[in-house]
Amino acid sequence: MTKQTVVVALGGNALLRRGEPLEADIQRQNIAKAAKTIAEIGKEYNVVLVHGNGPQVGLLALQGLEYKKVNPYPLDVLGSETQGMIGYMLMQELKNLLPEKDVSCMLTQMTVDPADPAFADPTKPIGPVYEEAEAREMAEKYHWTVKPDGQYFRRVVPSPLPTGIVEGDAITTLIKQDHLVICTGGGGIPVKRENGKLTGVEAVIDKDMSAAYLAQQLNADALLILTDADAVYLDWGKPTQTALRSTTPTELSQYAFDAGSMGPKIDASCEFIRKGGKLVGIGSLEDGLAILKGDAGTNIIAE
Repeated sequence: MTKQTVVVALGGNALLRRGEPLEADIQRQNIAKAAKTIAEIGKEYNVVLVHGNGPQVGLLALQGLEYKKVNPYPLDVLGSETQGMIGYMLMQELKNLLPEKDVSCMLTQMTVDPADPAFADPTKPIGPVYEEAEAREMAEKYHWTVKPDGQYFRRVVPSPLPTGIVEGDAITTLIKQDHLVICTGGGGIPVKRENGKLTGVEAVIDKDMSAAYLAQQLNADALLILTDADAVYLDWGKPTQTALRSTTPTELSQYAFDAGSMGPKIDASCEFIRKGGKLVGIGSLEDGLAILKGDAGTNIIAE
């Protein structure tokens, strides 16, 4: 029996949980936990793994600001660094758990439209969380845009929509050869095409949007978004909060979700379903396989 294909989107905050120190050892511990879930899914499905990079790319940007002898590296270059760093750790842990499986990490460029309105309204949180006073101070010092992220504040950067996967054919080839593929990490390295050439763009693409785009291109059977929340909630953080267990894009369109966290996940999910996708699961890392089976998290299905 042919295995179904699932695109798994693993949040940067699932690899470095909110408020945790941005330490390599802590990230390795979290990646080891994530890999166990991915390996479980990989025994029943063909897995294409996309990971976030919000905390990590923000950390690299901060480190770059501290060394004054060179200009800070642009976000597209930092995005490629996070693809290598996180991809390496995921690839190693997954290979240890699935020694018989080919596991490949593909450095992936994602095209965006330079005229995307996202460049005028940054919404993608990167880096660590700050108390409001410190966030305002950092914003003034480094000319950042900062916005609330739950009870804290974070730096936000432009997050344009993906328009194409430059290495798409190579990814498809690896999947056909039964590789577990790690690709479009951090949403992909943002690039634009001008006069037949690719050049980097100062942005961080939302990894859930890229995962949905990838799932659509691959005609995947399901999209699984793993995050630090165990489901999609209405009235999140309030005494009246209620988990949605099975829902549709039409129902979700009636509600507003936070643009810095759950909002992009809902938008990406609905986009995948509207373009012909059958199932999206959203929930916590520990529940990965159960979410796909409808026993945990939130399932979004076609009307």
